[in-house]
Amino acid sequence: MPYDQQEDTPDDALLVLFANGDGAAARTLTLRLTPRAFAHAFRVLGDRAEAEDVAQEAMIRLFKQAPDWRQGEAKVTTWLYRVTANLCTDRLRKTKGVALDAIPEPEDDAKSAAQTLQDRARADALQSALATLPERQRQAVVLRHIEGQSNPAIAEIMEISVEAVESLTARGKRALAEALASQREALGYTDG
Repeated sequence: MPYDQQEDTPDDALLVLFANGDGAAARTLTLRLTPRAFAHAFRVLGDRAEAEDVAQEAMIRLFKQAPDWRQGEAKVTTWLYRVTANLCTDRLRKTKGVALDAIPEPEDDAKSAAQTLQDRARADALQSALATLPERQRQAVVLRHIEGQSNPAIAEIMEISVEAVESLTARGKRALAEALASQREALGYTDG
């Protein structure tokens, strides 16, 4: 059958014609289906060369399938898209692997023993200093500066005005600064 007459022939009929030795049917299928396979592969892989390889492999598999093709059971394009998708998945799985030597050593995020001890000393000193504050100042300072609550939220929690919260936290911070001033150097706080 001449090429111009095959343009309207369904894909599955062309595949059967190819299986029976019709070279023109193969050219028609190639021109019709390869761009679809390539476009799908390119969208999935994002690499032109890889997509070309996948499209070519999918068409080769289609032509190998031709002698066993059963007309009417499946659409040729559906079969081709499935094969193309599987080939893309295989390629993506292969490229995800990375040589062990190419992976940098992970950063050690653990604190040093000295830093851990200093953090513990700071926390203990703060806790001791907080214990010296009057209860309402301590509560306001903890809610504001340790728990990160807003002044309006603290006012609601403590059932006082926002101005009262501001006063309590300001007085509490001053008292903490005085209580901790003599320990600044020991706790690792230096000016500069």
